[in-house]
Order: sequence, then C-alpha cells, then structure tokens
Amino acid sequence: MGAQDAAGSASRRYQILLVSLLCLNFGILFFDRNALNFLMPFIQPELGLSYTEVGLLGSALSLTWALAAIFVGWLSDKTGKRKILILVSTLIFSVCSVVSGLATGFLMLLGARLLMGLSEGGVMPISHAMVVHEVEPKHRGLAMGVTQNLGSSILGSSVAPLVLVPIALAYGWRNAFFIAAIPGVISALLIWLFVIERQLPPRPVPAPGARPPLLEVASERNVVVCALLAILLVAYLVVTWAFMPLVMVQLRGYSEGDAAWLMAVLGIASAVCGFLVPALSDRLGRRPVMVGFTLSGVILPLGALLFDGAFVAMAAIFFAGWAFNGIFPMFMATVPAESVDPARAATAMGIVMGVGEVLGGVLAPTIAGSLSDAYGLQAVCWLLVSLALGGTLVALALRETAPHVLARRSALSPA
Repeated sequence: MGAQDAAGSASRRYQILLVSLLCLNFGILFFDRNALNFLMPFIQPELGLSYTEVGLLGSALSLTWALAAIFVGWLSDKTGKRKILILVSTLIFSVCSVVSGLATGFLMLLGARLLMGLSEGGVMPISHAMVVHEVEPKHRGLAMGVTQNLGSSILGSSVAPLVLVPIALAYGWRNAFFIAAIPGVISALLIWLFVIERQLPPRPVPAPGARPPLLEVASERNVVVCALLAILLVAYLVVTWAFMPLVMVQLRGYSEGDAAWLMAVLGIASAVCGFLVPALSDRLGRRPVMVGFTLSGVILPLGALLFDGAFVAMAAIFFAGWAFNGIFPMFMATVPAESVDPARAATAMGIVMGVGEVLGGVLAPTIAGSLSDAYGLQAVCWLLVSLALGGTLVALALRETAPHVLARRSALSPA
C-alpha cells in the first residue's frame, strides 16, 4: 500500500485529528526546548555563565537532537512502532524540564540539555512520516506546515516567553521550568488515547546490486540540498533563539519584558507563515517559495542591529524577518518525503534534520558565543545575515516536487 492509498483510507476527521495532536505535541516540545533561551537573562547572571557557555548549551541539545533524529527516524521505519516512540519521547522531555529547573551549575544544565535533545530529536521525523502516510497528497504541504510550525510557533515561541518570563519575575526561573513540564504529560496521554498505529506499506525490495537503502536515500539530490539548507537555517534558528533575547536586552537596551514580547512576535509570524507558506508552495511550487522566503531572513538581524525607531515598528521588522520560518517544514519534511519512496520517508527526514542539527545546531551557537565574547553581541546579527544569504543560494539547486505543479507541467508538455 503506498502513501496515497494509505491516505485515502483515513477519514478526513482522523486526518484533522492526527495533524492537530501532532501539532500540539510538537508545540509543547518546543515550549520546553525554548524555555532555557527565554529564561537565559535570569539564568546567566545567577549561574555565572559566559556567552560561550550559553552557546554550548544550545550546541549540546542540537547534538543529541541530531543523533536521535537520524536513529529514531530509521528505527520507526524499521519497526513501524511510531506511536510508542513518540509517547516515550514526550514523557522524557517533560522530565528534562524539571531537571533543568533543579540545575545548580553549568554542568548539570548541560546534562539536562543533552538528555532533552535525545528525547526530542526523533519526534518530528516520526510525526511527518505519519502525516505522509495518512494525509491526502494534495494537502501534504499544508498538513506538514501545521504539524511542524503552528504549534511550535504558538506555544514554543509566542506563549512561552509571555508565560515563562512573568513567572520567572514573580517566582523565579526554576519554578518556570517546573511548570513547563506539565503540558508534556497531558500531550502524551492524548496521543495514547487517540492516535492509531497504522501498518506501514511494504518496504521495497532492493534490486540485485542496488545501493543500500540508507545510501540511496542520502545520495538523492533533494535530500542533499535540503540537508545543506538545514545546516544553514537550523544554525540561524538556534542562534536567534539563544542570543536574540541577549542582543535586545544587553546590546539594544530593551527591558526583559519588551524583549519577551519581541520574541513572542517571532512565534506569531511563524504560526501564520507556518501554514500559509507551505500552502503557497502547494500552488506555486516548492523551489520558488523556498528561495524567496529564505532571502527574507536578512530582515530580522539587520533590523535588530540597525533600527532605532518605535517599538511597534521593531515588532513589525521581527514579524517580517521571521516569515522565512514557514519554509522549515518544507525542506525538513515535505521535499525529502516527496523525493524518496514513502517507506523511507522517516529515514530521509531524519537525515535532513540530523545533519542540520549536527552541523548547524551544534556548531553555530558555540561559534556565535565565541564571536560575541570576542567582538560583542553585534557579531551575532552579522552571522545571521550570512546564514540567510547562504541558504538562498543553496535553495536555487532544489528540484521541484510539488504534486500540483508537476501535474500542471505534465499537462502542458507536448505528448
């Protein structure tokens, strides 16, 4: 049974329910992941962390996130046990939030981030593989955009700073971490009750002399291009999360509360663009949309560094600059899934996410921290500009995969 056949067998109601639950779960996951970044203005002075150590904390989570994305994505394709893997991961990352709140120094906080990355990294490849298996192909880009971006943007980027920063101001940053752990337990219960474990389609039998499946997936052109994009844009993402609150408070002189609102704007932008941009790509094509929106990533760092106008105008700059976040589900999930056999979709997505987290998420925060210690926090903004421009050039190498666009081209081509 192929992905389209499987999708056709699922009711529209269940498709919506599945996407909603996976969207909520990933949003809660990002709420926990981003909690450290939004609370860093409180944590850094109390624990005496250097900017390099702040970067290392982001790098540590990205490293184990990447390893989990590759291994767990492969494991879910191998065993077909996607539901139980998501359940276990969700419970573990909730525990890690509690451990973060108990941290008394850098090493304990580092250990909590390493374990959190291991628990969280496999969730998105499995979630997207379930979407590919259940949702109709004509709605695939929209469904994947909602799954990855809507919940993570609303809960992880918008709600998180507006909830956690006031709690930290009133009751301390440790209690904020403890509260952040509760939603994960609720999400795990909902998945256990309502998500159906489907039988995967038969794995293709390799032809005699064919390359090993993992090598075949890893050598697919679009998988390679998407992995390169992931390196650059995951780097952009984690550097922004780790350092933009510090840039706005310590370099630009904003209050912690105003900086929290600006970071919340990023979540609103991501929530809006997280389904509009993939839906736009369903109609116009993956490649032109990804090229254009990657280039828009230069707006945020340039505005954060150079703009001196009203707060509302700065918020508008943050919104416009973060619109590029709408392409993340496309290069991390939609394009890789459309470029390989459906039975290897989680493997392809795990490779892209894993490589992006290792080479982008692990290295970039440490590099940004070292540059900030040496040259000041303005170095972070110029690093972000460079990453956005590099990603734009890489996106030009994509091969179009949008089903609607390919069908239109086929209809227009001479017989």
